Amino acid sequence: MTLDAGPLASQAAEAATAAAAKAGVLVVDEHDRERLRDVEGLLISIWGMSPHGAPVPYDLLRSISHAGCNVSAAYDRAGRLCGAAVGIVTPGGTATYSLIAGVLPGTGDRGVGFALKQHQRAWSLARGIESMTWTFDPLVSRNARFNLTKLGAVASEYARDFYGAMLDDINANDESDRLVAHWPLVSERSVQASRGLPGEVEFDPRTRVKVLEYGPDQQPGLFQADGGLWCRAPEDIVLMRATDPGQAGQWRSHLRGILESSLASGYLATGVTRSGWYRLSLTDPS
Repeated sequence: MTLDAGPLASQAAEAATAAAAKAGVLVVDEHDRERLRDVEGLLISIWGMSPHGAPVPYDLLRSISHAGCNVSAAYDRAGRLCGAAVGIVTPGGTATYSLIAGVLPGTGDRGVGFALKQHQRAWSLARGIESMTWTFDPLVSRNARFNLTKLGAVASEYARDFYGAMLDDINANDESDRLVAHWPLVSERSVQASRGLPGEVEFDPRTRVKVLEYGPDQQPGLFQADGGLWCRAPEDIVLMRATDPGQAGQWRSHLRGILESSLASGYLATGVTRSGWYRLSLTDPS
């Protein structure tokens, strides 16, 4: 269900403030020149440097901010930068496109990332923008759960090798397949999620009997159940890339085959369990 965007601008601002308070941070639209240099440094500390340079260089951050687009920065109670998110506005002002979002290593469970996304939601709705789009690696189940379950986004498009070869510290020369997240900022599901009430999904593979495929680890990887499909991502693909790149490549091919064909057939990725199972549905829960 889609709600009226006007009143939701105030709701989004209140939700963003509450999320920041819970995480113990202050989230601001950053324009200061020197602090934008700190944002560049933070992004490097998360993704590392590639042969192409910083994930988002300072001069580009400066230009994005100057153009009136969004550079969100989260500061802890000591005034230390601990997270950042960068967004631009698509042609016609119809959506915000989130380029990158990350938090300081070691702070991932404090809710800083959630506070940043709620700030971006409030920023967008204050400008009459009702949706946000970004891409994420489907193999990183923790991020997938954050995007599809905790925020209330959905994914209907699989983009194979979206960026080409990725040479940063996290992607470790893996192919850059991505799911395209669409976040309807005015849906009832997104509103509830902004209040800390996400639509959790649960799946117990022990109760399902219709196995359609097995994963690279020879365990069930795809089930048909409850009128939809459930497919599994590996527990920690970042560690696997570092310790067993061959198996990481097998997981890339396995999940690509399932998600690419399922989404092309009309399924939507609508949620991820805590244990890394994607829920693929034929109806949009938003």
